[in-house]
Amino acid sequence: MHLAMECDMTKGSALRLLLTFSIPLFFGNVFQQLYSMVDTIVVGRFVGVEALAAVGSTSGFSFMVVGFAQGLTAGFAVLVSQSFGAKDMKMMRSAYAMGILCSALWSVIIAVLFSAFSLPLLRLIDTPENIIADANSYIVIIYAGIGTAIFYNLFSSILRAVGDGRSPVYFLLLSSVLNIVLDLFFVIVIPLGCAGVAIATIIAQGISALASLVYIKKRFPMFHLEKADWKLDIPLCIRLTKIGIPSAIQFSVCAIGVIIVQAAINSFGSDTVAAYSVGGKIENLVTQFFPAIGMGISTFASQNLGAGNLKRIRNGFKVSFLVMVAGAVITFLIAYNAAGPLSFIFMDKETTDPVIIDMAVQYVRTVSWFFIPLGMIFIFRTGSQGLGSGSIPLISSIAELVMRAIAAFTLPFILGYTGICFASPIAWCGAGFLIPFCYLYKMRKIEKSMPRKAG
Repeated sequence: MHLAMECDMTKGSALRLLLTFSIPLFFGNVFQQLYSMVDTIVVGRFVGVEALAAVGSTSGFSFMVVGFAQGLTAGFAVLVSQSFGAKDMKMMRSAYAMGILCSALWSVIIAVLFSAFSLPLLRLIDTPENIIADANSYIVIIYAGIGTAIFYNLFSSILRAVGDGRSPVYFLLLSSVLNIVLDLFFVIVIPLGCAGVAIATIIAQGISALASLVYIKKRFPMFHLEKADWKLDIPLCIRLTKIGIPSAIQFSVCAIGVIIVQAAINSFGSDTVAAYSVGGKIENLVTQFFPAIGMGISTFASQNLGAGNLKRIRNGFKVSFLVMVAGAVITFLIAYNAAGPLSFIFMDKETTDPVIIDMAVQYVRTVSWFFIPLGMIFIFRTGSQGLGSGSIPLISSIAELVMRAIAAFTLPFILGYTGICFASPIAWCGAGFLIPFCYLYKMRKIEKSMPRKAG
């Protein structure tokens, strides 16, 4: 079956194109969440609440490195998307080849650097002593295998750059199933505990990355690389890095905010860490429509920028905003009402302290009221990245960091656990209502630079 669905977004209905692109991507994002969710479910049910807390306590650091990989490779793919929109196949292949080389380099740098400082970082945020050994064994394996996440995200970003949002879903589905099977194998058959679920994750991601590469090679002749394409192009690598690094840093800046909140949570003990971890997993699962529509408008904006059609870009942002608001309302209803039943997936109802379940539900219901500003972040931050801006995503991430840090350092002392629940919503509001103005500024700047094509 031929699954290649490259999509030219420079013509046709913006609404139809965005939905056609984003809905498969949404399912792919949900499958991707299963990686960390299954890890948490398996250790929570088959090892215990302390193991669940151990995996959960590393979420900020895991988000930092995996988010860095996602941002970096999405940035690398921007030039591919722009070249595709401009019908410049030579530049597109060169950007693809140099993206692979840059990804390999960053895989080594991240693995070595973060593995070396793993335990000191966990101690820095006061990880409870009864879970720190398991937390360290889990996160070190994630760091060491970060190359699998980087290359999977690179190849998925390349596919999405040419409008194929469907194929990555199939690879994620395959990888998610493998991850479930391997989790159970490494925890039940070979009882490796937290280390086992980390090993399962790396293997599953590696298979997904390899499958994506083979698929691109077989189904997309325009990506058949020749010897000349592999010639090291330093200026192009620098150009890719200028787009990719700010995007990667903005994920890392957000992760620092998450780590700050994690430090506040750790002071409450391992039961609270477990509850917050479960609540965070549910939040991540139900909100995956927002990054999907964000990636949709990023690809739409990138291709149309390459085609020089600014009027169409502006219309695309308006349409994506309206779709996001509708999605936020539906997501709120699902999250608020399903928080309880979803919590029981992670923990045994008969043996788990009901207070832990109640805290997890409280977190999900609190954040669910603030999904519109969260959606605004993804629309305008990811969309601005498609316009070639590295500064706008970084600005919004810094705003998130500052607001989340202020909340984490003040609210828990006033409101206790309830204050922790409000840390993310406050950060979303701080960034969500700032970034649209940054987008408007960027559009005016682009318009001035190409007045004849301003629509």
